[in-house]
Amino acid sequence: QVQLVESGGGLVQAGGSLRLSCAASGRTIIYYNMGWFRQAPGKEREFVAAISWSSGNIVYADSVKGRFTISRDNAKNTVYLQMNSLKPEDTAVYYCAADPYRGGPIPMRKYEYDYWGQGTQVTVSS
Repeated sequence: QVQLVESGGGLVQAGGSLRLSCAASGRTIIYYNMGWFRQAPGKEREFVAAISWSSGNIVYADSVKGRFTISRDNAKNTVYLQMNSLKPEDTAVYYCAADPYRGGPIPMRKYEYDYWGQGTQVTVSS
């Protein structure tokens, strides 16, 4: 079992930045693909970014490309999401997720992830 705890959310003005962290416990995440998703009120949970277990592959949703950066520190068992140039439409609860590497492409669908954190709220004011 992998437990994930997100932190770093908050209220920020449009154009500002936040850095989310996802701390894992229970197992090392070194062989896990890691992803970030978000869910706005009344909307489906959507993919934001993912990083492969080796950090060799990284993918972003088009809506955040060029503004968000996903990274991982396996020594700290932690994944990060640096969010710059935030927009009001980025307002959502952000979730971290873990997928044990099974081969194949980096996962981008929520059903492909086995473990989830409780989420952290990000609110961007205009």
